[in-house]
This record gives sequence, C-alpha cells and structure tokens, in this order.
Amino acid sequence: MFTLPLGDHAQLRPLEPWRAQEFLAHIDRARPYVDPWIPWATFSTDLISATAVLQRYADKQAKDAARIYGIWLEGALVGGVMFTKFDATSGVCEIGCWLEADGEGRGLVTRACRALIDWAFKERGMSRVEWVVAAGNTRSIHVARRLGMTRDGVLRQSSVYRGKRHDSEIWSILSEEWGVPVSDVKAELDQLMHTFLGAFTNTGGSRPNVGVVRDVFIPHGMIIANVGDEPVIYDLDAFVEPREKILTAGTLTEFSEWEVAERTEIAGSIAQRFSEYRKSGFLDGEWFESSGRKTTQFVRTPAGWKMSSMAWNDV
Repeated sequence: MFTLPLGDHAQLRPLEPWRAQEFLAHIDRARPYVDPWIPWATFSTDLISATAVLQRYADKQAKDAARIYGIWLEGALVGGVMFTKFDATSGVCEIGCWLEADGEGRGLVTRACRALIDWAFKERGMSRVEWVVAAGNTRSIHVARRLGMTRDGVLRQSSVYRGKRHDSEIWSILSEEWGVPVSDVKAELDQLMHTFLGAFTNTGGSRPNVGVVRDVFIPHGMIIANVGDEPVIYDLDAFVEPREKILTAGTLTEFSEWEVAERTEIAGSIAQRFSEYRKSGFLDGEWFESSGRKTTQFVRTPAGWKMSSMAWNDV
C-alpha cells in the first residue's frame, strides 16, 4: 500500500474494502454535503452496502477500469478522489471527488486530483481526463477550474437522481495542456482568483456570495471596467452592491464566470496575473455567453496574499 503526502498533515491512500467501517462512518458525516451530488453515497447506508461499494471499485481496479482513494487528515478519513472510469485503450479517463466539512478550505481535493491527473498522463500515457458534474454543483465546478480544465459543454437532463432530471457539465484537460504542479504562492493566487470568480455564481439555485470580494482584496482595492469609451473605476463597495442586487433579484440568473487561460508572474511580495475568461447566464431572461480579459495585481500582506487592483475588458 502507498501513502502520498498532500501537505497540512493530510495523506492520500487507496480506499480498500477492508476499510468499509471507517468509510461508512465518514459517509455518514459527509452525507449532507455529498448526497445531493454523488448517487453512490446513497448506496452506503450500512456496513454491507459500504463494503459492496468499495468492493466494486476493487474489482474494477483489477480490470484497470476504475480506482478509488481516500484523503486522511490528521488520521481521519475526510474525503476522497477516484477514477470513475479508466480506459487505457482509448486514452480517456474520468475523475471525481467528494469531501466532508472537516476537510474543506485546505485545497486537499485539488491536490489529490492533481496527483491522479499527473499519474494518468505521465505514467499511463492517457490523452484526456474528464470531469462530469451536475450543473448546480458549484464546489465541484470550481475544482475543475482550479485544475485548469475547460468546459466542453452541457448535457441537458442527462441524469436522473431522486426522480429529478439534471443537466451535466463536461469538463476536460488534455495531456498537452497539463503542466508541472504550481508553487505554494501560485496556488494561493489561484485560490484568490477562484474565490473572486465564484463569488458571483448563482447556477442551480445557489446563492452568490459577492461580499467575499471584500475579503480577497485589500481594503482600498480598486476595480476597473474598461469596456466602453473610458474606464469606470470602482472602490469595493461601489463594485459589490449593484452586482449583489442583480444576482439576487432575478435579473441575472444561472450566471457563472471562469478562467480559460492565465499567466501569473510573481516577484517577491508582488504579483500580476493576465487572465482570459468566459461567462454565461440569463440576463433579463435572455441567454448570453461572452468572454474577455483581466489583469489582476496582488500584494503579500501580514494576512497572506490579497488582490490590490483588477481591470477587465469584455471582447
């Protein structure tokens, strides 16, 4: 058995059938968080069914068709990652993840998924890694973005869960797009951008958290829209308040924005990021999709890295 350190006193290990009792206890804790999104969690309701779930993955691993791993934090199982499908012949596999509340906020799932993707591309020669997620599962979508994946499209009403049909988003990354693991500083900057963009998401009935913009910026941060004849300059309050209104009043619905490419330069205690992004949603009932570019400046503070300014231009 192997153990792969993930940092922060966390480890990635195979999740084998003999761990079924520990797995069941973990799923009972995680159920409120994963049950809406991962149907197999509903299959693990007692020791027999929990063992059966892990045994199915063990059988598939023996056929080189799937794999499942647990994430342990300070000795407790708090989540996991898996190859839900693994087809070495076609060079295509699919990964997924889950996490209970005690494991959140540390980047553990992202690091564990990077380890799986790295192995799939570098050791097994896979060409494509996929990520299939319910359209309303914003936390999982954010992970896909942090991994550098591209949203390929939406399969409308492609799955049924608890008697209701759900749209599924398909994300992917190709072997030629996969780079080396990011540094700790880069990871912190990635997380800031992820948090900023995620603050406006209201897909699948989720509630946006626009106020978090104040947390990722320094108090006197500046945001500039350079999309018209002349720049429009906002302080944080002027930027947050109108966007909070349209995202919660039904004016802008099913909205999300994500990076599709970025270049980050770090120079000591300052950094700069050039981003290309896409966004989509319903504005006054009309569907729209658009793209643009951002430039974001960061400074290191006693409380960690923060955004200091941002400017964007829709194209």
